[in-house]
Amino acid sequence: MAKQLNVFLDNRPGRLNNLTEVLFKEKINIRAITLQDRQEFGLIKLLVDNPQKACASLKEKGFACAIKDIIAILMDDTPGGLNKLTEILSKNSVNIVDAYGFVIESSKQAVFCLEIKDPEKTKEILKKEGIKFFSDQELYEL
Repeated sequence: MAKQLNVFLDNRPGRLNNLTEVLFKEKINIRAITLQDRQEFGLIKLLVDNPQKACASLKEKGFACAIKDIIAILMDDTPGGLNKLTEILSKNSVNIVDAYGFVIESSKQAVFCLEIKDPEKTKEILKKEGIKFFSDQELYEL
């Protein structure tokens, strides 16, 4: 299963640079990133090529870091690509806790990353519907 890092940072100039510097020095590649404002804190969500090493390195430098299971779905980068997926999830009463996406190749393929309460059950639903998703290693090597 793919892993995502959740990192809480105090919301002030330079903190994101501190985080990226730790990852850079450890030769960890950031594959995707989202930032969310939580007033005094920011929540940073990262896909990296080595989540265990990244989290350990960040914790060692005093960052609050957790690893979350996610499902990274391969979908068409075309109108209706996301609708097909959300229709399947809705039909099966799967609630999305958090999500973000990115394009691999314009007008061809995209990735949609989902945080869901029961990822194993959801993966089985998606398999039955013919939806493809990435293993952790496939995702980190994109």
